[in-house]
This record gives sequence, structure tokens and C-alpha cells, in this order.
Amino acid sequence: MAANASAKTARTARKPAAKSASEKSGAKTKPTAVSVEAFIDKVPNETRRKDAKTLLALMKKVTGEKPVMWGSSIIGFGRYHYKYDSGREGDMCMTGFSPRSTSLVVYVLPGFARFEGLLKKLGKHRHGGSCLYINRLEDVDLPVLEKIVADAYAHMRKKYPA
Repeated sequence: MAANASAKTARTARKPAAKSASEKSGAKTKPTAVSVEAFIDKVPNETRRKDAKTLLALMKKVTGEKPVMWGSSIIGFGRYHYKYDSGREGDMCMTGFSPRSTSLVVYVLPGFARFEGLLKKLGKHRHGGSCLYINRLEDVDLPVLEKIVADAYAHMRKKYPA
């Protein structure tokens, strides 16, 4: 039995130390210097690549912001600083999108409660949290999508003034 106790002690002794609160609060998704256009040009699916170029133009028009890569796959517009009650804080884009392999993800950071009427008019999509999932832009009404993005961005600008 002593051997089992020693083995157990040895196993627990090898566990890495728990992360401090400051280490936990570090955001993983940060702006990078990667070219947005180069990233889009490397999207393997031709339809998704074409849709990403359309979304890029739509979001530039709506936000008036220069697109920036956030992490390895999010094309973001604008920037805000958040701080949670837990003490976690960081920066994130105010809106953006990602041409994922399974769908386009549009980030609607205020959530969707305020957009129920528009979502009914949007067309084929799914949503959850702050993510709007669209398989192909041809499946949705682009002026409705533009209105959702514009209203969400305006909300974020008002909530987090520069």
C-alpha cells in the first residue's frame, strides 16, 4: 500500500500549478499583422471565399473601419475594451466575421434579442450567443444582414465610446 501512496503522491506532484487570475484573464484572440486579403485568398472553398469578400465590403461600408485579423481566423472591425465582474478584461473587435469551413460566422456582439424581427426576414441561418451562422450569402437577404450588422455596430459604439 505504501507503494500506491508514493505513486499517487508522485502523480499529484507533477501537476502544473494553477494559473493565477492575471494569467487566466489574458485574451487569446488579439489583433495581428496578418493581411486580411491574404487570409481570404487562402480560404479553400471558392463560395466561402467569394462570400468573405462580399462580407468584407459590406462591413467596411457599414463600419467605416479598416479590417484587422483577430487571432488566426476572425476579421474584425473596430475595437472595444471589456471588463467583467470577475476581473477578466481585454480587447475585442466590435463586429466581424470568420469564413469557417462549415459556415460563415458573423459576430453580432450585442446578441440577438433586439433583432428578432430582422432575423425572421434574414433567410436561412442559425444563431447562438453572439454568433450568426450562414452557410451561403445567397441564402440570406443582404440588406437585412447589413441592417443587423449596422445596428449591432452602432450599439457597440454607443456602449463603448472611444
